[in-house]
Amino acid sequence: MTQQNHLRGVLLASSACILWGISGVAASTLFINNPHLTAMWLTQVRMISAGLILLVWGMVAGKHPFKIWHHRHAAWTAVSYGLLGLIPVQLCYFEAVRVGNAPIATIIQFLGPFTISIYYFLFKHVTPSRIELIGMIMAFIGTLLIVTHGHLNSLAISPVILFWGGLSAIGVATNTLIPRTILPKYGALTVTGWGLLIAGLFLTLLQPMWRVHLTITWPQLGLLIVIILLGTVAPFLMFARSLSDILPTTASLMDAFEPLAATVFSITFLNVQLTSFDFIGGLLIILAVMALSLNTHKMLHFLRRRRAHSSS
Repeated sequence: MTQQNHLRGVLLASSACILWGISGVAASTLFINNPHLTAMWLTQVRMISAGLILLVWGMVAGKHPFKIWHHRHAAWTAVSYGLLGLIPVQLCYFEAVRVGNAPIATIIQFLGPFTISIYYFLFKHVTPSRIELIGMIMAFIGTLLIVTHGHLNSLAISPVILFWGGLSAIGVATNTLIPRTILPKYGALTVTGWGLLIAGLFLTLLQPMWRVHLTITWPQLGLLIVIILLGTVAPFLMFARSLSDILPTTASLMDAFEPLAATVFSITFLNVQLTSFDFIGGLLIILAVMALSLNTHKMLHFLRRRRAHSSS
């Protein structure tokens, strides 16, 4: 792998995460300018549109997306991924943005990797390493600063924001863990495309989006297109492409650009006011997740070396 390829991968991954952060700001703008717009409707439109685009892209690219339905386990995994992975990570995130703002919602969702560590500890009996424990403490302190602003006897943000943001963080874990067994065989385009489409159609069954009476202006339609294309399809393709040039653990470090982008664009374009507690708490959470990613990289490197040594 050349240095040029590595740089290309880093730029693709970081740009994808910046676009994800911008999509949160675009959604926040929509909610502000159109009070009748719901997180449910926005999630349905985003999922169905992006899912169809990715599946068509997969067919054009020769990925044969319908093959996944020929195997029962893969089909059930794709359905579970859509319902239990993508719905929490997207619907709950947009709900947190709607009742709060994009920076806080994104930062709380950024706690997702630690829910994965907790899952492995509780159900796989994998003891967290020292750096994971330190990271969890840092993330807890960061969250505490954001939630209380230093006043432990009161909340600085609405419990509703914390509720939806917490569910979206859990969604990050399920979104990561559920499809891992079928991704190598069927590819990210197929798995994510079907997951998005299934999730969007399921939400439509619960609450048909055509029954929601909305008046969408042209600027708002432009923001909706930004969320679908620049906030979903483009970053997914860019992030997936980056994995051919850099390690997944390196790509995961670029996730820090998402809350940073959401914060910068919210302050610049929406005049969102964040306190020093929000900045310090967000920085602690970002550093904690980066430390967790670095530790994962070292652990994978150690396991590869041990496997190579045992086979020699």
